[in-house]
Parts: sequence; structure tokens; C-alpha cells
Amino acid sequence: MRIGQLSQRTGVPTRMLRYYEEQDLLHPERADNGYRHYPESAVYRVQQIRGLLDSGLTTEIIRRILPFLDRPDEIHLHPQCLTPELADLLEAEAARIQQRIDCLARNRDAIHVYLAAVRALRT
Repeated sequence: MRIGQLSQRTGVPTRMLRYYEEQDLLHPERADNGYRHYPESAVYRVQQIRGLLDSGLTTEIIRRILPFLDRPDEIHLHPQCLTPELADLLEAEAARIQQRIDCLARNRDAIHVYLAAVRALRT
């Protein structure tokens, strides 16, 4: 399929698909006319990339673990890919994500307190 079709099927703009290619996350074939050609499996791969990006992982981390992913909802790293450097990178990323979760939880709690106070004034 061509890049426009992949974009329609995944909901990811063509510009982002080109960016994924630049980041070495997608590897389309090139036709004689220079057009990108994606296999059917690219739909799943783009969904995987989007999910990992949405979870807060960087393209650097995704590039390193993507070849070892085999399911859409789980990360199954092959033991050979978990180098000490990658383990440190993943631990730092997990800590960064936890900081975001903590911040979001504080913001959620503050909103609930505010709503309770406003609602109490209305009654």
C-alpha cells in the first residue's frame, strides 16, 4: 500500500509516517518511481509505534525495542536485546513516566477538591 493508504488506515498523517521512517522506525520499500510501498504488516507496526509513543517512550527507545516486539499489547524483549545500557535507559524512562503519573494524580486530586468546593457553594 502507498503512504496515503497507510495514513488512512492508521489515522496517522503522512508527515508523521515520513518522520517514523526518518527515525528508522518504519522501513518501506521504494517502487521504481520512488513511491513508498508498505506491506500489510505496516498497519500493525504503526499502531504499535503510536501506542509506545502515547505511553511516553522516546523514538530512541522504540527504535531499540521495536524489532523484538511481537504483540500489540505487550512488550516482549528478547534477552539478547536487553543490554545494560538499554536497561538503564528503560529504568530512567519508567522513572520519568512515574513522575508524570504522580503529577497527573496531583492535578486530578486538585480538580476534585475544586469541584467539591464549587458544588458545596451551589447548594
